[in-house]
Amino acid sequence: MPILPDIDDVRAAAVRLRGEAITTPLLSSPIVDARLGGRLLIKAECLQRTGSFKFRGAYNALVQLDAQRRQAGGIAYSSGNHAQGVAAAAQCLGMPATIVMPADAPAIKVANTRAYGAEIVFYDRYSESREDIAQRIARDSGAELLPPYDDVRIIAGQGTVGLEIAMEAQARDLTLDAVVASCSGGGLVTGCALAVKAMNPQTLVYAAEPQGLDDMRRSLESGTHVANDPAARSICDALLAPTPGVLTFALAQRLLAGSIAVSDDSVRTAMAVAFEDYKLVVEPGGAAALAAVLSGKLDIKGKTIAVVASGGNVDRGLFKAALEA
Repeated sequence: MPILPDIDDVRAAAVRLRGEAITTPLLSSPIVDARLGGRLLIKAECLQRTGSFKFRGAYNALVQLDAQRRQAGGIAYSSGNHAQGVAAAAQCLGMPATIVMPADAPAIKVANTRAYGAEIVFYDRYSESREDIAQRIARDSGAELLPPYDDVRIIAGQGTVGLEIAMEAQARDLTLDAVVASCSGGGLVTGCALAVKAMNPQTLVYAAEPQGLDDMRRSLESGTHVANDPAARSICDALLAPTPGVLTFALAQRLLAGSIAVSDDSVRTAMAVAFEDYKLVVEPGGAAALAAVLSGKLDIKGKTIAVVASGGNVDRGLFKAALEA
């Protein structure tokens, strides 16, 4: 059985991130609440450094390296948000970084990763293995390999999102019926579940995934790892991991109430609601949790539910199309 992170790891990560990560707001809209018949809270991680929650896990991992390991740098594979998180965290710590990115990654994510000083190695996501490429570079260079989700340090760092949600709800004297977070490999949602369930055992935690790429949902239902169809597509470019991680699936089985599959159309609607009612720019993958509630797949009537808007790195054309749709 692999060693899994616990709430103490999340709390230690919160200490390391103090003064480095932004404590993002937990937003509400009386208009939306009246429309839904419940209280909806949005954790605006799209306002985090680099525009997504990924900075938290990356910094928590890299800051624990000693001086010698830092000199060798860090390497990661990512479609964009983990790339930016690792690049920015490495820049904060004075480390070099190399990122393996798909050739079709959103232009804004590629540009931002370069702006943080990282070297980019492109690959074809449909014919090449990003893991193999990154592992080869790590062996040759001695750099620290930072997987996007299946790492105790990464999961603990992402869990600080859930810790902040639970602490703010407690400060506002709110009882959370449920928390929903987007899920690709599962680092964010399982990290959040660690924190939320430790503080509020009765709160249900759900993952949100794109339809057709809902490997966590199908894996939980079957009790074993299930992979996505390689031909499946979604506008949620940040949520395309083929299967849950070893660590994240073990945590999900223990902590999650389930996973909700959302359509691309419901994601576009969620992006528009986030913009119009909460004044947030949210990317497709970042809007999946909000889509789970707005689509009615998770009943909010008479309840208080918090959702994580996990990222805001979206190309202008795609964002414009979502609003117009």
